[in-house]
Formats: sequence, structure tokens, C-alpha cells
Amino acid sequence: MAAAESPPDFAALLERARQGDKEALTELTRRYEPEVRMVARVLLGPALQPHLDTVDLVQSVHRTLMLGIREDRYDISTPERLVALAITLVRRKVAHKWRKLRRQQRLSRGPGESEDPARVLGSLASAETDPGRAAQHDDAVHHVCKGLGEKDRRLLQLRLQGYSTAEAARELGEDADVLRVRLSRLRQRLREAGVLTEWL
Repeated sequence: MAAAESPPDFAALLERARQGDKEALTELTRRYEPEVRMVARVLLGPALQPHLDTVDLVQSVHRTLMLGIREDRYDISTPERLVALAITLVRRKVAHKWRKLRRQQRLSRGPGESEDPARVLGSLASAETDPGRAAQHDDAVHHVCKGLGEKDRRLLQLRLQGYSTAEAARELGEDADVLRVRLSRLRQRLREAGVLTEWL
């Protein structure tokens, strides 16, 4: 078993990467790329696969991360923090693409019937996941959606249609700050049920 890397060794590698050392940059990429690919595959379920390629997504994360390293934007003092940051970036990029796509679909379609939130969330689960886990995820989604009050259910529908918080607040006739608190609680509830909240 390989010895754990000491903080000074990683700090030296990071400093070389900041100076543009290609070998150091390649080594940093090798450390986070497998995790990023795995998370990307999980997040790119049937609803997103036609619109976002895993390779393109990983390259986008790589560009953002390398630029941030060169400009010393991030606190990545340990290998674990590097991997955690890379995973956060891939989640944000997927969620951003999803919201943009949903907004475009809504605007091109015009007003219509609201989709079932449980069905939409279910379509975001990766087809590559274990069938048992996929069934568990679907059960969790249906259970939490069934337990939502009318306001929370409507908020969830609007967010899944690509509405911004401000747009949802106008649609629901509520103050945007109050709605942000409601949305935060809704995210927490979904998180506790094991449902990804990036889409909200």
C-alpha cells in the first residue's frame, strides 16, 4: 500500500501547477478525473444524455479548475479538497445546463400543463445505476413528492421547469426572499430523502 502523501509534497505539486508546469498539471488531472467521470455518468441520466456529453463535461471542469489553480482562486491544500472541488464543479455545470435547457424548453413550448415533479426527477437518474438502487431512488422521490404541501409542490414544479427563484416568486405571488427560505427547506428535505438537489 502506497504511503500517504505529505502536505508539503502536495503543496509543491500545486505550486508547480500554478507556474504552468505541464507535468504537474497532468498529475493533478490524473487525481481528480476518474471521480469527475464517475459523477458525470451518474448525473447525466436519460433527460440530459442527448444534450450533454461526458467527455465535454469533464473537459469543461478541467478548464475551469486549471484556470482557477493558475490564478490561485481555490483552497485546495490537500488532494481530498482537489477532488471535492472537481466534483462540486461537475455538479454545478450539469445543474446549470439542465436549468438552461428546461428554461429553453419552457419558453419554446409556452404555458401548458405542469409536469409531475416525481417523473421529472426520476428521468434525471442515470440509466447506468444499479436497478435496485434506481428503484430505491424512485421510491424516495415519489415518497417525498407525495408528502409535499401544495405550495412546495408548485415551487418544485416551477424550479424543474427552469424558473429562477425571482420568476417563481412572481408566479406564486410571494416575496423572493421568503421563497428562497422555502426553497432551502425543500432542498434539505429532498437531500435527507437521498434525492439530488442540484436541479433546484
